Amino acid sequence: MPTLTQITAKSTYKDIQKMKSLRLTIAALATAAIAITASNLPTAFAQTPAGGTPIEVQADQTAQFGMQETDQTPFILVAQPTSRLGGTQRYGLMIIEQKRPDPLCYSTTGTNPTQVNVLLLNFDFTGICGKATDTNGYIVRTAGADIAYDPVVEVENGVLVLYGKPRRSAGQNAQPIIIGQTDGIAANGFTKIFLRPGWRLARQTFNNSVTGRTYLANDKTLAQLVVESGGAVVTPPANPNPNPTPPGGGSPAPSVSFSDVRGDIYAEAINRAVQLGFISGFPEDNTFRPRASLTREQLVSIVVEGLDVPAQTAVSANPYPDVPANRWSAAKIQQAKTLGLISGYQNGTFRPTQPVTRAELLAVMRRAAEYKSGGTQLTANQPGRTFSDIQGHWAQSVISSMSSYCGVSTPLNETGSSFAPNTSAQRNYAAAAMVRLLDCSQTADR
Repeated sequence: MPTLTQITAKSTYKDIQKMKSLRLTIAALATAAIAITASNLPTAFAQTPAGGTPIEVQADQTAQFGMQETDQTPFILVAQPTSRLGGTQRYGLMIIEQKRPDPLCYSTTGTNPTQVNVLLLNFDFTGICGKATDTNGYIVRTAGADIAYDPVVEVENGVLVLYGKPRRSAGQNAQPIIIGQTDGIAANGFTKIFLRPGWRLARQTFNNSVTGRTYLANDKTLAQLVVESGGAVVTPPANPNPNPTPPGGGSPAPSVSFSDVRGDIYAEAINRAVQLGFISGFPEDNTFRPRASLTREQLVSIVVEGLDVPAQTAVSANPYPDVPANRWSAAKIQQAKTLGLISGYQNGTFRPTQPVTRAELLAVMRRAAEYKSGGTQLTANQPGRTFSDIQGHWAQSVISSMSSYCGVSTPLNETGSSFAPNTSAQRNYAAAAMVRLLDCSQTADR
């Protein structure tokens, strides 16, 4: 009969053999898993053995990352304060998406800088707000391909610049690109980032299914973007005054240049608008404030000055109950009302200081075009655009028709297919829309 020691020794030997067998099985499974994983990697992720030749790994054609265009309206890019390493305030990128109408995930105040109040920090935003604060939530894509670049926010010349910075895997000669920037630095640190022309947000897809990541996308090649990023970063004005001089009130010089217009997608149109004399800058600091929201009375001033309607310097009665006869815009509002260019609300008010939406801007632009052409039927003079977000909107026909008339209607930030009809119209687009209308009409009249 075997002793207890012999039984224990045999059991130990068997256990050791089982453990060896288990380790071999795990190693085999791991090797197989690596082989399977490698076969699914695109060629771009091929590995290079030390001192060897790169191993080309064939791509799995059935598993691919793609991009799905999306409405830009629910999103905002925010530079958010993070750490103060070394006594220097640092910033990161936050992308917020308003998934449901209320409660609001954020609000903005002011321009130069545009401060963001991150309201989602005050309530349970599950299902209401989307928030991404690191590269697990967003990725950079150019010319239809993901690139080894990370979004980085840096302080430069009094603004916060959103760079695309190359990772090591991008190569030692890879150069950074500029994706966007703020118009200053807000007191609370949370500052709105404005994308450069051509950049937009989009959904990442995998095998045609939407993932949880958001693309910072541009259709240009990386090489083109590197060249473009060599331009100067816009420096905001010091001590900006939030109260603008009434538009159209000045006598512009033949050639105009504003410090805050350089690099704006509508810079050329803005200079042309000032030369035509229907809008002016802010003489107190020689700025234009292109991204400031346009009010209803400012739009009236642009249209009246642009159409060069018969002058009316004063009115004896209030054009509307909320527009006193002595208000700077009263005479112009009365002119526009008489000519049928504008109308008030059902309660009889005009709300002169209320921001104009992009849809409302186009409705007034259409009336201006009809006044300019002397009729109510506008003839299309170029191919129209198809917008993804105006179906069923009250201004659908107006927006569509004004895209084929002088190209007045164009997508938000001149990219993608979203018009964003309910978004506040900005001074830069309003200037461009009027320039298109006037220059196109002048050409047609010759």
